[in-house]
Amino acid sequence: MPSYALTINGRSHTVESGPDTPLLWVLRDALGLTGTKYGCGQGVCGACTVHESGQAVRSCQISIAAAAGKRFTTIEGLGSRALHRCQQAWLDLDVSQCGYCQPGMIMAAAALLAENPAPSDAEIDAAMSDLVCRCGTYNRMREAIRRAAGRAGAR
Repeated sequence: MPSYALTINGRSHTVESGPDTPLLWVLRDALGLTGTKYGCGQGVCGACTVHESGQAVRSCQISIAAAAGKRFTTIEGLGSRALHRCQQAWLDLDVSQCGYCQPGMIMAAAALLAENPAPSDAEIDAAMSDLVCRCGTYNRMREAIRRAAGRAGAR
């Protein structure tokens, strides 16, 4: 079985796997990083969102062969030293209901704020529009992103 080197949360790993194995399964099964969730498996819902060099990507759509040599951050690495401002805002506003999709949502929100530190509501809605929360916590997520951006209560 071929082996692949990649960097996850700042640590180097070498993983033996079939070349078509999705990064999601490598994270969860080989590396034990279960914070990244399996949702639809087709890149539609965003539950498996991680960062590739700071950009939000769907880990279920990236093969280990394509991931080799690249740097990824999972929800475990986002707040490895202290909670990321998005994680703290999620907790402060009690955003999660079932919580299943929230790691992907937080990763998408963190990527948005890294690129645009003060997004408008329309920009927040656009950035989060392709993620699915079955509990419908979209309004609380928008408020958490506002809070994380330092504009809590802004409309």
